[in-house]
Amino acid sequence: MTESADPLFLAAVEAAIRAPSLHNTQPWRFRMRDGAMEVLADPSRQLPAADPHGWAQRLACGAAAFNARLAFAVAGHPTQVRLRPDPDDPQLLARLTPGEPHPPSPAEKELYAAIPLRHSNRQPFNAEPVPAQVRRHLVDAARTEGAWLDLLIGRGPLAVVAEVVRAADTNLIRDPAYRRELQEWSRRSSAPDGVPVEAGGPSPEPQDLLAMRDFGGPTRAPGRDYETDPLVAVLGTAGDTILDQLVAGQALQRVLLTATEHRLAVSMLSQPIEVPAARERLRRGLGRLGSPQMVLRIGYGRPGFPTPRRPVAVVIAG
Repeated sequence: MTESADPLFLAAVEAAIRAPSLHNTQPWRFRMRDGAMEVLADPSRQLPAADPHGWAQRLACGAAAFNARLAFAVAGHPTQVRLRPDPDDPQLLARLTPGEPHPPSPAEKELYAAIPLRHSNRQPFNAEPVPAQVRRHLVDAARTEGAWLDLLIGRGPLAVVAEVVRAADTNLIRDPAYRRELQEWSRRSSAPDGVPVEAGGPSPEPQDLLAMRDFGGPTRAPGRDYETDPLVAVLGTAGDTILDQLVAGQALQRVLLTATEHRLAVSMLSQPIEVPAARERLRRGLGRLGSPQMVLRIGYGRPGFPTPRRPVAVVIAG
């Protein structure tokens, strides 16, 4: 049996590809080498307009590595993870080396079970508040992975972040290349990547507090406006190096899976991270010394629509 046909490796890849990525580009590849699983960036799937420097690609690959970690752990083979293990290979972002056999923890089993259930929900949420205990679980999930998660409390901080999101979205939409890219990844067919119209949410409207991307969705029904007082969180790291971004991806996925465990719906707003001036404004508004890496909208909502994934065989590198 070749290493790429190893059942545990295939299970880890199956879990890894369920990670989120900007516009569902799935910008990753995987290989088994010398008994270790490697996560590689796929430069052909980096977004030139929205992600010219590869920040979003690295977050996605970090999230994929976290899912793979869980797959190995629940199989009784926890891994040692090295980020950027070979400075001479910029596409090699993580190496997962299985260690001594060890039974999985209940937390690892629960997070792993949440992987196929997690997806971005771009629909309006209902007004039910997220309990304080669940909020603490989300903050702890980010901290466990070496990141921070700030939950915005009060109308003032929420208004500041909402304005930053809107300004960044407006800035991006002015760019014809960005608009073309968004349209190219908005799917109206059964493609195995991109954002299908049913998963893209309704078309944005001027009264919305948070500027959502327009994936060509339908006009919303009367009375289905977005929530006026959402729980908004900002995920960040101490710095903004390539390593920090990979850490952020792992922390993001732990937060998302923790939210899924608690039956929460989440959508991501990365526009303020894609615009450097907006990102700095967001950082100052939070009073943080670190670097914001993602804005999250969290709440309770109707079941959403998961985005498709490419087959495992397609993402395994030779």
